[in-house]
Amino acid sequence: MFDSFPHGPSERMDRPTYHADFRRVYESGIRRLNKLERGQNFKERGFASWEAFAAGEWDRALALIQEKRDVYARQFHAAAQLGILERRLRVVEFPVTPYVQWELFVLRLRVELGDRIRVLDARDIADIEQGRPVPEVVILGDAALYEVLYDEEGNAAGANRFTDRALIRETSAGFDALYERGDDFHDFFDREIAPLAPPVVVR
Repeated sequence: MFDSFPHGPSERMDRPTYHADFRRVYESGIRRLNKLERGQNFKERGFASWEAFAAGEWDRALALIQEKRDVYARQFHAAAQLGILERRLRVVEFPVTPYVQWELFVLRLRVELGDRIRVLDARDIADIEQGRPVPEVVILGDAALYEVLYDEEGNAAGANRFTDRALIRETSAGFDALYERGDDFHDFFDREIAPLAPPVVVR
């Protein structure tokens, strides 16, 4: 699974170029978007809820998530208008990192608003990941695939863009297989996230 991915030709894009290219392809007539999220620690500077989380203000971080409600609702409305089916698969390692614990509260709001998110226990794909982790990718139909990149501190740093159709089909098939294996979001959240105590954030 994902065997061709590490060897496929790609174009390195910085963050602004990636965002502009993503938007262009997204609005070009694609019919699906698949996102596979694998990393366990990221930084989301500028997102008020994340800033509160990073400062150790857990209750405030959770309250501030609601500020994104209208933004997310507009995103899902725009996707519906364009006829795009969006799906996300979130791989979670155990013990759950503070970042992922926070992020799943954000994703809970997205699911409430209609996002199609499933969660996959990393222990269930240990056989697949013996050589390397599954890739952190966004797939836009059969037009483009982006390997999302981050620096050593977890800050977004752009993407590698792949356009080979065979590689995109193979990666999409891998995503589909893992998505089917994932847990329903609410089932996972209620079982694994809701019982957790507020995380201790090391600054």
